[in-house]
Amino acid sequence: MTKADPPATDDRSITDISNTLVDQLTALSPTLATYVGRPGSDDRLDDLSPEGLRAQHELVTRTLSALDATEPAGDDDVVAADVLAERLAVERDKAESGWNLANLNVIDSPLQTVRMIFDLMPTDTEDDWATIGRRMLAVPEALAGYRASLAAGAAAGRVSALRQVTKCAEQCDTYSGAGGTGFFAGLAAGAGRDGELAKELAAGATAADAAYGDLAQFLRTELAPMAPAKDAVGRERYVLGSRDFLGATVDLEETYAWGWQEFLDIERELIEVAERIAPGAGPAGAAKQLDADPKYRVQGTDGLQRWMQELSDRAVEELGRSHFDIQGPIRTLACRIAPPGGGVGAYYSGPNDDFSRPGTMWWSVPADRQEFPTWRETTTVYHEGVPGHHLQIATAVASRENLNDFQRLLAGTSGHAEGWALYAERLVRELGYLDDDADLLGMLDAQLFRAARVVVDIGMHLEFVIPAGTGFHEGERWTPELGLEFLLTRTITDPAHSKDEIDRYLGWPGQAPAYKVGERIWLQGREAARQRHGDTFDPRAFHTAALRAGGMGLDPLAALLRRL
Repeated sequence: MTKADPPATDDRSITDISNTLVDQLTALSPTLATYVGRPGSDDRLDDLSPEGLRAQHELVTRTLSALDATEPAGDDDVVAADVLAERLAVERDKAESGWNLANLNVIDSPLQTVRMIFDLMPTDTEDDWATIGRRMLAVPEALAGYRASLAAGAAAGRVSALRQVTKCAEQCDTYSGAGGTGFFAGLAAGAGRDGELAKELAAGATAADAAYGDLAQFLRTELAPMAPAKDAVGRERYVLGSRDFLGATVDLEETYAWGWQEFLDIERELIEVAERIAPGAGPAGAAKQLDADPKYRVQGTDGLQRWMQELSDRAVEELGRSHFDIQGPIRTLACRIAPPGGGVGAYYSGPNDDFSRPGTMWWSVPADRQEFPTWRETTTVYHEGVPGHHLQIATAVASRENLNDFQRLLAGTSGHAEGWALYAERLVRELGYLDDDADLLGMLDAQLFRAARVVVDIGMHLEFVIPAGTGFHEGERWTPELGLEFLLTRTITDPAHSKDEIDRYLGWPGQAPAYKVGERIWLQGREAARQRHGDTFDPRAFHTAALRAGGMGLDPLAALLRRL
């Protein structure tokens, strides 16, 4: 009987493996390279075909093998290895499930990424615009590869629900200019260039807009007939999606029950605050009163952009004085209105590696909307900016001295990032920035909405029963129709936003609970640190150390916070 060969060893360090992975991932994905600021491929787009996806999967499995053969050199290496192994294992499992071929949803799939990467490209010089023109010419090939993957997924029985296919076709209509000017035609026209460059931009725009028109046709005529009418994805897909977004495996039944308790607790406080604002009118009446109050309203997208920027700048200045460590380029946060075509609401894009492109808060609004109630959105600025996403993500990008490139740039999860941003809203309240009942009502509605996401997202996809004592269709099983009714009747969120949210949850299973589940970990970690340190607990030091550890899943985060 022969002895088994010992496992092969890899003489590279965890840092070397992590940094090499980022180099190789950005070589495979020009859009990722643009996002993180790796130059040299800004005029190209990803290979979204089955072959391109296979190359990414092979890189993931090779890196996992190398990681298994490498011994961490110390405590920091153990953390770095755990973070990398958790993320790569999820990517491996997603590819092996076959659902990576069917990646189509209304919020974050290649359909949106190919369009949105142009928002992050510099436009200062002739060379910048020439690069944009060449990348526009690359759109047809990228989307053709994407169609090939969607077709391969469909042949294997993996197709997103009909709702996603239909809504994504509508997004393609907007991007292509089916009812007017396409996104790329508008981009080229706005360049203000002439001569040969103007011709190149026009040619690229025509090709890119037409490619989105072709994708819309493919979705409607080829994919839609194969798409299931049922939106719920079931437990197997949901568990994998939840792992992807959380960086942890949670007990879904316990999380669903906890989400309901969170919702009911927040709802009680929201009703109390609404009573102070508009006695006897209830939360909806208080919201209506505030929406009509000129004190809490700005006009036009220009007015919204100015208000966002002013509040964001003030938060950086004031909170950076004593509560958080906000230094150097982290102090710059741009606030912009997003191009049309995406979902309604705010989102954040991080800075590139050298901060030549700052972190940016984007607001996507309906094209016909001209009035915006600030009381609803004050807490959103803190969530997306400082001390929320911008502080967290920009701090990681800047932490070159103590993090490898993967930890700085790519290791984030929704649970970690959205959990921190929701926790940051609570911090802002604790620090006295939401003492106005109107702004407090907006913050509580945001918290209520995130708690609703836990129960609606899990409930719809797993078709759970609505429990007794909730005052809403008790004993019935969740459906998308009940999900929308719940958001419209038990929260005071804008109805158009609520409708968008249901489409988002159904196409992005497992992401919506990440906010509250992640916040739960941050709150538990802080409370445990307070218990350990007593009167010597320093919240600024706690937050700084946690943020300088970079992105990670919730399991590594919980372990980290236990040591702070």
